[in-house]
Amino acid sequence: MKILGIDPGMAIVGYCILDYNGMNLSLLHSGSIQTPKDKSEGERLNEIYQDLRTIISTYKPDICAIEKLFFFRNYTTVMPVAHARGVILLALNEFSIPVYEYTPIEVKQILTGYGRATKKEVEQMVKVALGIDSLPKLDDTVDAIAIAISYTRSNALLDKYKN
Repeated sequence: MKILGIDPGMAIVGYCILDYNGMNLSLLHSGSIQTPKDKSEGERLNEIYQDLRTIISTYKPDICAIEKLFFFRNYTTVMPVAHARGVILLALNEFSIPVYEYTPIEVKQILTGYGRATKKEVEQMVKVALGIDSLPKLDDTVDAIAIAISYTRSNALLDKYKN
């Protein structure tokens, strides 16, 4: 099973492709979609949409695990992220990819057992889960990997195989 993990944003969308066979996880690819601040919001959203369509076409994921918006202190930040999530969800729908959403607290809880874990603790658990010594440089990409790993350890996967 190929899992597309996404950490949505307007400036940076972190993503990864994990392969999961029910026992083992491996990172097939990871990266980011970065949009220039000097472009209009519409141009940036189109870039996210087109780039994500290319990623989906190339890697053909079976499901997507994406960060869910739940609370933001900064209104000016939440709207662009919500817009980016909208075009991401549109692209996923276009390819009929099932979507599973996780809040940051849920990801921390699933990976570390503690919903208020630090970024370093989450990073360590990502390394352990993948059996690797180093992670990508961008936090957004690491977050996307953590979100994808969360799917493999959540009830969503178990529910999928019950039916």
